Amino acid sequence: MNYRYFVPVEVYGGEDCVCGHAGVFARYGGRALIVTGKSSAKNGALSDVCSVLERNGQRYAIFDAVPQNPTVACVEAGAALARETGAQFVVAIGGGSPMDAAKAIAMLARQDVKGNIFSHEIGEDVLPMLHIPTTAGTGSEVTQYAILTNDEKQTKTSISAPSLFPKAAFLDGKYMRDLPLEITVNTALDAVSHAVEGMLSVRAGALSDALARESLRLLRGELAAIGRGDRTALSRQNLLEGATLAGMVIANTGTTPVHGMGYSLTYFHGIAHGRANGLLLPSFLKACARKIPERTAQICAALGTDINSFSEKVAALLGPRERFTEGELRAYAARAAQNKNVKNCLAEFSQEDLFGVLCEAFA
Repeated sequence: MNYRYFVPVEVYGGEDCVCGHAGVFARYGGRALIVTGKSSAKNGALSDVCSVLERNGQRYAIFDAVPQNPTVACVEAGAALARETGAQFVVAIGGGSPMDAAKAIAMLARQDVKGNIFSHEIGEDVLPMLHIPTTAGTGSEVTQYAILTNDEKQTKTSISAPSLFPKAAFLDGKYMRDLPLEITVNTALDAVSHAVEGMLSVRAGALSDALARESLRLLRGELAAIGRGDRTALSRQNLLEGATLAGMVIANTGTTPVHGMGYSLTYFHGIAHGRANGLLLPSFLKACARKIPERTAQICAALGTDINSFSEKVAALLGPRERFTEGELRAYAARAAQNKNVKNCLAEFSQEDLFGVLCEAFA
């Protein structure tokens, strides 16, 4: 099998790894733009970053207007602030939304986009980025993807280029100490979905599979702990490292129809991205078991359980699920069938197949 593996991100892990590696921040210039949401001021990550920058004698501005599911208008505003303040690098703090927004901001600060950002050919001139995840889900700290709300097409759309890889990532589970249970569940299931979908990708290879299996080993052990409310320092670090490993997987493999179906749930109903993936993944795996049983068996081995037991565990974590009409599900299947992720799966899925997955997920 031919494959390629590439993740050019320095990863630092462990307690106080931000404050302990001030020299990494010092490499990238005297002025930073910090891109974040509102929670980083509460979890201690923002104060740690500001302390490091001040100790280094680096100036900074803060852009903390990133909403859940960042918009084009949001990243354009952040890029304008980067240019106005003369930012030489970007520090992203938060979950997937601030980290994805930071990538688009770092690109827009240096490149003149004519027309639609989603059709722009991304060049090499991008502000360097340092990422500090404060949730364990997206793995954006080690990927080249930025997912933005695309109102024109009424979905979420990715922009991607090798130049959007961050320079470094800092993994410190202490920033997740007070993370609400709902967000902990949603982001953990997002990470599980990334690892599983990576193994289902046509671009999967020996290296990505090894990372996916290790990711699932770390994550599966914490799902039960999350349900019990047992979130120790070690549990938080395991979740964070499992999510980062899963990010390394999809940086090379991409995702599958699970993401394509989930985008409609997020865009039209505001369902959190990780929850959407969690709602869909068990039903999708059942469909894959009928189409590619050997590969699905390998995934179940990595999950340490069978599909039915996995479905029960996920259902217990998610609680009561949303309901949709048949017309809505058919519309979402049609949208998902047009997503490029459909062709990235080892199993072929028609529009009718996707509709079946959606029906089973929300029966």
